[in-house]
Amino acid sequence: MPDVIFPLDSSKKFEDQEKVGHNRWHPEIPPVATVKPGDTFRVDCREWFDGAIVNDDSADDVLNAPLLTVHKLSGPFAVEGAKPGDLLVVDILDVGPIPQEDKGALAGQGWGYTGIFSRNNGGGFLVDQFPDAYKAIWDFTGQVATSRHVPEVSFEGLIHPGLMGTAPSAELLARWNKREGALIATDPNRVPPLALPPEGEHAVLGHLPRDQWERVGGEAARTAPPRENGGNQDIKNFSKGTRVFYPVFVDGANLSMGDLHFSQGDGEITFCGAIEMGGFLDLRVDLIKGGMETYGVSENAIFMPGRVDPRFSEWLAFSGTSVTLDGEQKYLDSHLSYQRACLHAIDYLTKFGYSPEQAYLLLGAAPIEGRLSGVVDIPNSCSTVYLPTAMFHFDVRPSSAGPHQVDPGIGAPRSANA
Repeated sequence: MPDVIFPLDSSKKFEDQEKVGHNRWHPEIPPVATVKPGDTFRVDCREWFDGAIVNDDSADDVLNAPLLTVHKLSGPFAVEGAKPGDLLVVDILDVGPIPQEDKGALAGQGWGYTGIFSRNNGGGFLVDQFPDAYKAIWDFTGQVATSRHVPEVSFEGLIHPGLMGTAPSAELLARWNKREGALIATDPNRVPPLALPPEGEHAVLGHLPRDQWERVGGEAARTAPPRENGGNQDIKNFSKGTRVFYPVFVDGANLSMGDLHFSQGDGEITFCGAIEMGGFLDLRVDLIKGGMETYGVSENAIFMPGRVDPRFSEWLAFSGTSVTLDGEQKYLDSHLSYQRACLHAIDYLTKFGYSPEQAYLLLGAAPIEGRLSGVVDIPNSCSTVYLPTAMFHFDVRPSSAGPHQVDPGIGAPRSANA
């Protein structure tokens, strides 16, 4: 096993660890360790809410999830010799749940969770149709996930980090805050908000001196969206065997990571749409000096996905176009067309006995494929969502026999306070 350069004790909160990570992006957050090009090392990661979501049959914890505190990131890690303009090469050698801990109170100890967030606490891709908080717990048996809240399905997870990235420079951070602030100003009272501005009260800034926390916390960017440094991209194919090339904006690169997922559908459509868990990452790093200019990677990582995908061979696909539920025509709106494709899949699954919420949770958690299938044929874009048929314990295809009827069991818990 590689040396663990960022250990986490499952009996302690994230902020009480010997080495403390962070939950904001800022160039002044100091590295917790330094590695050299060519080094291989292990990093423990806490799930993004640090234990606030529990293994039970209530969704009150999702309703009240402490969104201001996320993400709980491991790092930053400086890479010796890294300079702005370089490309940081990161190999994901292995990734998995918390090792040797298959029982316990933390997600990653043999279980994980998927949540539908309420409109008043983040919302989700289909928030207009699903405004309330729901939850599904998934149990892990090796690589396979099953749920008492979404019965008669099982699937192999494509385990990956949802978030990984390098630190922004002061100039890049200022650009983020300016453009996102301008967006918020167009509709400052929107629920859910258009973007998340800096918020210092709940900032965790690693080992930065405490007398600097108020200033840095007031400038530091929230970790919710993906940006030029990578960040919370939630790409399910960032699996074992992936090689990522990150732009470097500060001396040392200051790489951070977290938000591990046991499985996820393309889009992570419920916002907490993956199967969230804590766990570990085994990584190797290297540098391509001057690589940003050499390869034209001035922003946003490029990557070579791993080759450990579950081997599904048959799919049931649904399409959607850029027309609203009220029949209003939109112009090449691929966001809308993917929403419509997902809603068509959800409507279909309800014919088999699933509640709409169970179907929605399944699409967020299972390794579905989402595609932009047509983006040039005005006025309608076409998006598609592919469901692997093998994850169902019954024949999910249309037939003259009619749909099998699932016993929904206890169903997906809904917050009683929603």
